[in-house]
Amino acid sequence: MPKKTYFFAPFAMYYSLKINALFPVTSFALLLMLPAGLHAQVGPAATRATITGTAVDGGAKAEPLPFATVLLRHAGAADTSLVASGQTTLEGTFELPKIPAGAYRLRVLALGYQSLAQAVRVAPSQTSVALGLLKLSAATHQLAEVKVTGEKAIVQQELGKTVINVEKDLSSVGGTAVNVLENVPAVAVDATGTVSLRGSSNLTILIDGKPAGTSNSGPGPRLDQIPASQIAQVEVMTNPSAKYDASGAGVINIITKKNKKEGWNGQAALVVGNGDKYSPSLSLSRHHGKATWNLGYDGRDQLYRTRSNSQQTALLTDGTTTSSLYTTQDGTGTQHNRNHSLNLGLDYDLTKEQTLSVSVQPHWEHQSEFDNQTLTQQTVGSPTVTTQYGQQIADVKVTVLESSADYRHTWEAHKGRELTANAGMVKIDATIPVSQLITGSAQPAGFRQAQQVNAQIYFGQVDYTLPSADGKGKLEVGLKNQVLHNTGSTAMLKPTSVDPGAEFQLDPTNSFAYNFTQVMPAAYATYSQQLTHGWSAQGGLRSEGTFLNGGVANSTAAVNRQYVSLFPSATVARELGKEAGQSRLQFSYARRLNRPDFMQQLPIQLYQDPRNYRQGNAALLPEFSHNLEAGHQLNLANGASITNTVFARFTQNAIQRIRTIDSAATRTNNVGVVTRETYDNVGTTNTFGLETTWAQPLAKWWRVSATGSVYYAQIAANALNTANRAALAGTARLANNFTPRPGLDVQLTGNIRSAVLTAQGRQLATGGLDLALRQRLFSERAALTLRVSDLLNTQVRRTEIATPELQTALYNKFETRVAWLGFTWYIGATKAKPGRIDAAPAAAAASAANYFQLPGIQPFFGASQRLPGFLLPFFFLTLYSLLT
Repeated sequence: MPKKTYFFAPFAMYYSLKINALFPVTSFALLLMLPAGLHAQVGPAATRATITGTAVDGGAKAEPLPFATVLLRHAGAADTSLVASGQTTLEGTFELPKIPAGAYRLRVLALGYQSLAQAVRVAPSQTSVALGLLKLSAATHQLAEVKVTGEKAIVQQELGKTVINVEKDLSSVGGTAVNVLENVPAVAVDATGTVSLRGSSNLTILIDGKPAGTSNSGPGPRLDQIPASQIAQVEVMTNPSAKYDASGAGVINIITKKNKKEGWNGQAALVVGNGDKYSPSLSLSRHHGKATWNLGYDGRDQLYRTRSNSQQTALLTDGTTTSSLYTTQDGTGTQHNRNHSLNLGLDYDLTKEQTLSVSVQPHWEHQSEFDNQTLTQQTVGSPTVTTQYGQQIADVKVTVLESSADYRHTWEAHKGRELTANAGMVKIDATIPVSQLITGSAQPAGFRQAQQVNAQIYFGQVDYTLPSADGKGKLEVGLKNQVLHNTGSTAMLKPTSVDPGAEFQLDPTNSFAYNFTQVMPAAYATYSQQLTHGWSAQGGLRSEGTFLNGGVANSTAAVNRQYVSLFPSATVARELGKEAGQSRLQFSYARRLNRPDFMQQLPIQLYQDPRNYRQGNAALLPEFSHNLEAGHQLNLANGASITNTVFARFTQNAIQRIRTIDSAATRTNNVGVVTRETYDNVGTTNTFGLETTWAQPLAKWWRVSATGSVYYAQIAANALNTANRAALAGTARLANNFTPRPGLDVQLTGNIRSAVLTAQGRQLATGGLDLALRQRLFSERAALTLRVSDLLNTQVRRTEIATPELQTALYNKFETRVAWLGFTWYIGATKAKPGRIDAAPAAAAASAANYFQLPGIQPFFGASQRLPGFLLPFFFLTLYSLLT
């Protein structure tokens, strides 16, 4: 008889398996609470009092107010610092223990009510102070006004950058920064996590101004390690000022949320996805006096299924004869990702004008991959077909430790003057063992490969801002240096014979150890000025150097590159219309750089499997581009906002991946055609395009936003096995946000990316549809969320390669249709905001506790707080259809 599965079983199973992993995080949170208790014990021995009270609704029923924030401050004219803080219970009661004698001011805050302030005096002989009922008056009209006036525009145009407020985006529940970027105008993310901006994957991605790691091979913490719930804004700078790194077609700066509210604040969440996917997270902050402590945890235990197919026709020649070999390969597999990330930080106000921040972010990742492959080969014109079977196993373990310190100095007497400095280090250790066994032919084959990577990134930067006396001008100067040191090794082992049980021994010709160091110093200066008649301008110059030196042990293979380049930038804008912010026109220019990394230049063969290897190009040159754009933003009285931008990018020494056949290796390989992938400067590329963003409320309960980008790309090739090519491409996204009733948010999002041109072919079009719902509960204290990603299961990566010697069609399908069910509990003053779904809620725990009468949890759920009845069938039917 099949085992019966209950609706809430994933939660019970998850907690029973994962409680040991979460124990260190809980312990650390408790340790952070110790200073609050220790603070109350400092000083001479004296009688201390406990202040008690009950927060209630000021209406006739005087209902208790749970989860209200209680703050107790000194009442002196010179000292108003926080003495103690707390939160009311379900019955509205609170208790502030160990309060010394003195005069205080108590304040009670609750969502939907006016704050209440009351003077409190503790006499030296008192041991308790009972305040009785504290009645709070409703603030319905005030709240309604705040919701309207405080809402940020989805897209805001600023001098030199576009700011996207992603807090209202519901389509990244249970996701990471990668999912957030998928919904940013002009940005596309492919199935491997590679991020591109206006068709170029050569870009710089920052997290709070610091380097981020992506599939684009950037240093620093990876985007899939950052929960989407922690992201407030995304800044897109297609023509960034000289203040930012010159590398890339543009800069994307991800701004995370900051919380300096008094007391403990934050959120705890759990997201569960069908097919064994679990994502717990915790975010806490405690502000007390001059210090703000931050603690964050994000865990992921997720299993994904994969499918792949390739069809390849290769033209083989040995100098005298030519033949065509047709190969097909089908694969199915799984990818199991287990990640744990911690974020520990402290912000401390040294003075009113000086702040010091320190943070430590360790991360552990374990990724296991298993693939079954079936390979068939047939020489064109021959009836013989050979079939082989393969198994490939990879077990990747990565440890990342990032630490940084930031200093900020402002001047109250000189508004806008600022000095900032930051320094830090990122340490990366990775082991990547891969094994493959191929059977089914007369000569079984296989290999084992062990890669070891150790990297250290050191960075430091100083920036100084000096405004003019009239406040209309601003000078910014800065220095930066980044040092990347990388050592690694690859050991290739091959079987000693063709026997299936043969031992493996080291293959010295395909094993090596390498090391390299890259130093990138930079200096910049920019000046911006507010001019007359609504005009403003900004201009700057940046100098960047690249000093790369590295090689392979016991080999002549080496890379040594040194160059210094200048990068000017300029922006001119004008405010139009009768009212401020009504209309804006902007023009900008920037010179940019794509700096090839060490592995792209190292001329050694790195096998991925017996049929494919990568090899760097020692002659690879840096890529330079000139970027131009003109944009216009219009804000209408009905709440609509329309932004149009035309852009052009002219690139020299364009870097592209090139795939060719290694005929010599193919003749000695008993498992088929061997392909070689390398990098080359294919020539020049020119891109011309139009980008449009439109957002408008169509009704009080319905808001729509649409973004689209279309561009024409030309490749004038000069590399082997490439040809001149041109094509039209683009991306589009449409998001509908609905609020059918108070507390319920719904978002339906569709996106599409057209085919994209490459040096030897193209990536075919792809797209998807996402649905997200969130029900806010308990006076905005919690949220229940359901999101279905790729509802129609259409997201797939398809690539075509067409050269005189190689015709290839590649198909890769990652499991993208996933139902995510989440519940989020907000702590302290943090609340679930209307029109926004944070990225890590796990609602099933709440709804299951309510409707299945789980002991110990049921009292939290009153009858008036249950989900609307019409939602339940939708939730359960959707889950049932997807899970089965």
